[in-house]
Amino acid sequence: MIRVARLTGAALARALPDVARLRIAVFRAFPYLYDGDPAYEESYLRVYRDSADAILVGAFDGDRLVGAATGTPMEDHAGDFGAAMSGCGVPLERIFYCAESVLLPDYRGHGIGHRFFDLREDHARALGRSHAAFCAVIRPADHPARPAGYRPLDPFWRKRGYAPVEGAIARFRWKELGARDETTHALQFWMRAL
Repeated sequence: MIRVARLTGAALARALPDVARLRIAVFRAFPYLYDGDPAYEESYLRVYRDSADAILVGAFDGDRLVGAATGTPMEDHAGDFGAAMSGCGVPLERIFYCAESVLLPDYRGHGIGHRFFDLREDHARALGRSHAAFCAVIRPADHPARPAGYRPLDPFWRKRGYAPVEGAIARFRWKELGARDETTHALQFWMRAL
């Protein structure tokens, strides 16, 4: 039985090292192909520890964190993503940013992804946010690392009411597997009204 729990404050901060390990493991796969680095992860995840309104939804198998989804008010990420969302017609202070959702492969297909969104959206509503948004890396259909049988998550996101935000493309740098240096990647924003 997998337990899904909402973590904030000190409980969230204690879970961040495990979130870092999950991000490195899960984002190695297509489409992110992320060659993770613990030092980078510690720096990146600091925003969740430092935000009073951040949430971490954790999926636990016993005491082991096997999945996590994070979120903060969009202003917490304004430097990274604010410019991409500036023309979306919704002020940043009305948007809740649903950041990563990472779940180990053996635990997928059991509704945990829906719980991740449910709890983050509930949190956003409690903060008075009118919209939720996230972004996903853009990869061409013929990308050489795309595995046979790969199924994008677009149908899942659309079923939850999200749609791509026209023209809202963020640029973010990370090191891909097999690369020497970081490169810039394009990420499409998706959003829904709450």
